[in-house]
Order: sequence, then C-alpha cells, then structure tokens
Amino acid sequence: MEESKLMFDNCRGNESSSNSKPPYPLAGGHRLVASATKKSLVRHPSLVRTKVSDVSLEPRSATGDHATEYIPILRSGAWADIGSRSSMEDVYMCADNFMSHYRSTCSNEGTHAFYGVFDGHGGKHAADFACNHLPRFIAEDEDFPRQIDGAISSAFLQTDNAFAEACTLDTDLASGTTALAALVIGSSLVVANAGDCRAVLCRRGKAIEMSRDHKPGCFTEKERIEASGGYVYDGYLNGQLNVARALGDWHLEGLKSIDGGPLSGEPELMSTRLTEEDEFLIIGCDGIWDVFMSQNAVDFARRRLQEHNNPVMCSKDLVDEALKRKSGDNLSVVVVCFQKQSPPNLVVPRGRVHRSISAEGLKELQGFLDTLKD
Repeated sequence: MEESKLMFDNCRGNESSSNSKPPYPLAGGHRLVASATKKSLVRHPSLVRTKVSDVSLEPRSATGDHATEYIPILRSGAWADIGSRSSMEDVYMCADNFMSHYRSTCSNEGTHAFYGVFDGHGGKHAADFACNHLPRFIAEDEDFPRQIDGAISSAFLQTDNAFAEACTLDTDLASGTTALAALVIGSSLVVANAGDCRAVLCRRGKAIEMSRDHKPGCFTEKERIEASGGYVYDGYLNGQLNVARALGDWHLEGLKSIDGGPLSGEPELMSTRLTEEDEFLIIGCDGIWDVFMSQNAVDFARRRLQEHNNPVMCSKDLVDEALKRKSGDNLSVVVVCFQKQSPPNLVVPRGRVHRSISAEGLKELQGFLDTLKD
C-alpha cells in the first residue's frame, strides 16, 4: 500500500524545465536529465513490422464471478526522461489501489488499480490536469465498477470539459494531451486510449496490443475526421496536430467545440480477462514506440524482468534503451507485473526432425552400393 501511495502522490511525473503554471500545485517528481544537443528521430533496425496477435476483447459491465476468477498480484513501476526536448510534457500515474484515495469504504472490495500516461503538447498543463482529474472522475462515478466502460468513457469527457472550463478562467493553461488509462478490476484489464500512447500486454512472451494509435492518416480516424468537417493534410489533423484524438486543445480553431469537432476526446476501449499466462503490461508515450515495435518491447522487457524482476528498473531499462536508439521525444513508461515471480523461460517444443540427403551424398551412397555388387 505504501508503494502505491507514493506512486500516486508522484503521479504528475517529471517537472518541466520551462516555466509552468498548472491548475494545481505539483507534488514531487523524478529528476530529469536533459541531453545537451537535440537529436533527430532515427528509427532503430529492430522496427520490423509484425502481425498483431488477436486478443479476446470483451465489453465489461461488472467484474464477473469473484469465486472462480484469476486475480493477478500487482507490482508496478514507472520511469520518465525529458530526452532531447527542451521541456518535459509527459506525465504518468501508478496506483495499485487507487480507489482507496477516493472511497474510504472500498478497501475490501478487491483489486482496483489505475495506471496512466499522458503526453502533453503545447505545454504540460492539460497533461497535469488529466492526471489529477481523470482517475477521480472514474472513482467517483456512481456506476463504477458495475458499468466499467461507461464510467471510463464518461470520465474522459468530463475531464475534457472541465479543462475547457479551466481554460476560460486562465487562458495560459491552453494546451492538449493524449491520454491512456489502464485499469485492473479484479481479473479484468480495461484500456482506454485517446491519442498515440500505447498499451501492450505480454501473454506468455507474446505481444498483445491493447490499444490502437489514433493517427489522422488512419483510415477509420480519417473517415471520422472528414465526417466531422475536418481534413487531414500531410498526416496532420487540419494541418495542426499529428494525433486524431486528445484531451484539451480547445484553443485551436476549428478542431473542437462543445457540439463536437474533428478532434475527439472520446477514448477507444479494449478489455480482456487476465489469466496465469499474462505476465506484464507496458504502457508508454509515443517516444517509446517511435523506436520500439510492440513485440520488440515485450522481448526486451521480458529479458530484463528475468534478470532482476523489478518493474521500476524495467521501466528505466526501456527508457534508457529508447535513448540509445535515439528517440527524439520525451520518454515515459509504466510496467505492471501480474505475477510475483519473474517471467519463466519458454521451452519451445521440438518438432519431428526431418533429415534429407544431398545430391552429392546420394551419389556417394550409390557408388558405395555399386562396389558391394562387384
């Protein structure tokens, strides 16, 4: 519980090196190390496209049968770095029992964990605001956790509208942020995403993508954007943003209004039932995924967890490796382990061995048999 509390108090992540004016005072954070020179994005050779594995996606209205369901043992850690940018706009949150911070009567109601990453743009204020308010809106929803999907979607929109109101009181707060929230409710993993952060589940060594990157050029997002009166120019929404969904950005003309618009704050949800085969979850901002493919990140994190079995160190390892691969963005990542033990070594079953003889070998064998005839 103490570890969960500490991570919750530091949920705002890292301080920005620029003069910040968040809606509420910041509480703590990790020290950032800025690179002396700016680096351009260089994609690492490991970025080879792999087929995304199928995952059982189940819309959930309740946590299910608690008597028979598998309950994960949660251990989490996070790390962030300013990278080559001049200011830090990423924020993360880890709370292995976040409901205890909002409801004093829920301590014995089972697992209720919240993990989030928020990638700000145009400033850090929207990311800070979302980190503070999104989990509270979820926890205080009277339908949560009985109606999980509805409560989470509503919380995203409440956060977006509340930030719009805050910006009318202080125009200096104008900014935007992508947002990804992963909740573990009993044995259910629910991921809500608005933007290009990503969540990847490791299921017995196999990468299962639990979110979809919302880029303006994506076919479904482009259709939605154009139906809302927007357009995509050179991969940018209305020529201004390189994401199709985000919270905030109310100050950008033609992107968002109370009645809707091409920039949506509505999250896309994916869920699955966790089992003994599920080892850990990685959630990170796009600075991580610019240089890691999903399976590559899972393979890397799995090896590190086998070495030290520490989610905090694993998160730092991922960030350090992304820096080595010359990611050109802020970096933040959260690793959530579902088991006490480290990931096991996978034994690949040996198939039936098929042997063949080369043409030269056949010729030699035929010559040997001919000598026997003589």
